[in-house]
Amino acid sequence: MNGGIARSGIALAHRRLSIIDLSPAGAQPMEDLSGRYVIVFNGEIYNHLDLRIKLEDEGAVAHWRGHSDTETLLAAIAYWGLERALDLTCGMFAFGLWDRATRNLTLARDRLGEKPLYYGWSDGALLFASELDALLTYPGFDNEIDRSAVAAFLRFSYIPEPATIFQNIRKLQPGHFLRLTSPFDASPSRPYWSLEAVALAGVRRVSRGDYEALCGEVETCLEEVVASQMLSDVPLGCFLSGGIDSSLIAALMQRSSRGATRTFSIGFENQRFNEAGHARLVAQHLGTTHTEFILTEADALSVVPELPKVYSEPFADPSQIPTLLLSRMTRQHVAVALSGDGGDEMFGGYNRYIFAPGLWRISSAVPKIGRIAGGRLIAALQSFGANDRSVLRSAADIIGLPLTTIDKLSKFGGVIARAHDSQSLYREIVSTFSDPAEVLLQPESETPGLGLSEGLDKILCLEEWMMAMDAVTYLPGDILVKVDRAAMSASLETRAPFLDRRVVELAWRLPLNAKIDGRIGKRILRDILYRHVPRDLMERPKQGFAIPLDQWLRGDLREWAESLISEAQLASTGVFDPSRVRLLWRNHQSKAENAGWRIWAILMMQSWLLHHASRT
Repeated sequence: MNGGIARSGIALAHRRLSIIDLSPAGAQPMEDLSGRYVIVFNGEIYNHLDLRIKLEDEGAVAHWRGHSDTETLLAAIAYWGLERALDLTCGMFAFGLWDRATRNLTLARDRLGEKPLYYGWSDGALLFASELDALLTYPGFDNEIDRSAVAAFLRFSYIPEPATIFQNIRKLQPGHFLRLTSPFDASPSRPYWSLEAVALAGVRRVSRGDYEALCGEVETCLEEVVASQMLSDVPLGCFLSGGIDSSLIAALMQRSSRGATRTFSIGFENQRFNEAGHARLVAQHLGTTHTEFILTEADALSVVPELPKVYSEPFADPSQIPTLLLSRMTRQHVAVALSGDGGDEMFGGYNRYIFAPGLWRISSAVPKIGRIAGGRLIAALQSFGANDRSVLRSAADIIGLPLTTIDKLSKFGGVIARAHDSQSLYREIVSTFSDPAEVLLQPESETPGLGLSEGLDKILCLEEWMMAMDAVTYLPGDILVKVDRAAMSASLETRAPFLDRRVVELAWRLPLNAKIDGRIGKRILRDILYRHVPRDLMERPKQGFAIPLDQWLRGDLREWAESLISEAQLASTGVFDPSRVRLLWRNHQSKAENAGWRIWAILMMQSWLLHHASRT
């Protein structure tokens, strides 16, 4: 460690996954040429070569020590200042920057929250890291659990930002930087970019051009972004689920690649959840070099004990299992993988954008008592259908809608019954537990998470408002956590072209009907993809990265789960009400209800609590 830093009472350390500039010139912590700034940096700056040219043209840099994007970022900060440099960058990152001249420490995080940054105070010291577990190694670390974060976790299956599982540790908000003048400085973070501002600007100047021209504009933007994200000094490939988003990224990669792009997919023995065959057909059409892995219950059982360590704080999106196994398989062949993450949030892909607004507009015109009764009736379809799919088939025949549509509508029934306005409708849709207190031993108020400004729902339509909410909550709290932690545990870097600022800002300038058209989401991405892949390979219901969780918890995962939520173990952790958890478990095992998602949240919290207790 440099002596000047040590005398300032600050220590910076870095463990590197080398992707660009594998030489010692890319090592960190790194000083700028003047010696004023020192940085520890996690992530990638995709446009760093363009920034280098700009810096050279403006006479800011006479020579470079290497060709890493870290050196480029340092030079940009030294020449333009922090906020201007952040505004010019396109990338995913979290970094700590020490300024020797002003003795200030600055923490910064990328726009959408692809990379994590934890910070807080313990025993009189300011701590920060890109992994929560790193903070636990500090002597005297204050590991008091935040009970309100536990309640929020049960609602969402993740701990919403800026909270963490620990009382004195926070996550830096996406698109923010925090400048600290002393270890005891509690100044608030400041935004340098805002998804909300982008959304407002976009809907106020919507592109009114010809639809085909809009398709061309989006495709050109995506081509440029994908090409910039293929910059790497190590082998790279692409996750391919066979869905719209990943198939389009794979197609654009293949177009930009000199050889065959490496693609990777994962499937399931249970054919109802298995999309590996679709991915294989897409890969064959595109001409990629494709690798697939079929996941069994035994495979899942082998990794579930590792989940608390991989995710470092409670996290309960069940698709974390295939994501972790896919990352490990992919890392055997490449060190970088592009993904389709962000396509749903930016281009209107989730079923809730399609079904919820229409249902709410109809149901909100009905008196509350009628809405509750109707919602419960619709929800009853799902309850009966849990054991007998013929119930849903009969309902589909009577109403004259496809079974898949009835299945989706039935899932919204209970939500409609509980919602009192459009915002509570969204909250119910994204809730694992509508009332976390029902299973907690000592009910706590939920820690408030990030959200949108009051009144924005009056400016944006419900579909747009939900997309914006997902982009600032569900995306950084769930989707990006799931992928980043799984991939980094396997020493694999993932990149998401749909989350590049250029794509995000363009997506919000599109008219809504370019994204959602009737019962079709991601309309414009589909039409672009059909230029590369035959339509008949892609036209099927959206499935997502679902796993047969209900079945697994009654099968090979049952014994493992039983050991975690036995009355003795529940009593030992002291968080859950044993009688209520055991009732939920019995109902699931008897098929009185499918409670897999709710039970999984309890299991992941229990697993993390026991893992944490073993380290303290």
